[in-house]
Amino acid sequence: MIFVTGDTHGLREDLVKLNTVNFPKSKELTKTDYVIICGDFGLVWNDSKGEKRWLQKLKDKKFTTLWIDGNHENFNLLEQYPVSEWKGGKVHFINDSVIHLMRGQIYEIEGLKFFTFGGAQSVDKYHRKENISWWKEEMPSKEEYEEGLKNFEKHKWTVDYIITHDCCSNLKDILLYKNAKRNELNKFFDLIETKVNYKHWFFGHYHEERTFQDNKHTVIYNDVIEIT
Repeated sequence: MIFVTGDTHGLREDLVKLNTVNFPKSKELTKTDYVIICGDFGLVWNDSKGEKRWLQKLKDKKFTTLWIDGNHENFNLLEQYPVSEWKGGKVHFINDSVIHLMRGQIYEIEGLKFFTFGGAQSVDKYHRKENISWWKEEMPSKEEYEEGLKNFEKHKWTVDYIITHDCCSNLKDILLYKNAKRNELNKFFDLIETKVNYKHWFFGHYHEERTFQDNKHTVIYNDVIEIT
């Protein structure tokens, strides 16, 4: 079984969504079942004792936690983890059952193909301190964009699910109720919309729950949605 949920931000109140009360199906799962977090995981942040306790709590759960990065991650700390390969794509193993799915990768999980691309632009970055509460790596590099397109080409521009933190331009306009400023990541997602065949696209970042009229895009926050 595979589930998708939204941002956790490394905070106890946000991780409550994954306890057995709010997520009763978790009692039936095994380590070959997965919960995918759509960015702003926030538990690779300061390497504190409290953070390590929460990572251990996730490790002790019956399921395996998969996550993409958002804009609120400590990328300096994250990049200290060695890059491994898992299910056909690059990952960071935070521990045996907490796995960071890297940008531009395609994984084959339970017979389904998942494209992942984390990152987003912090609107409040000018009020944050670089390498303390904000990292320039929140926005993808040219190499990450290129790797994503290369992997799509390898898979004939077809996947089952797309998992991102931010979204394409037209959905950003809807969510922000205005002509939102496009950045390079939004434009990259616009390109994906024109080229890729997929079943459904899940993203976080906006702290909302909504499936859009096309029934192909869902922004998610507290919900835990079963997709298989």
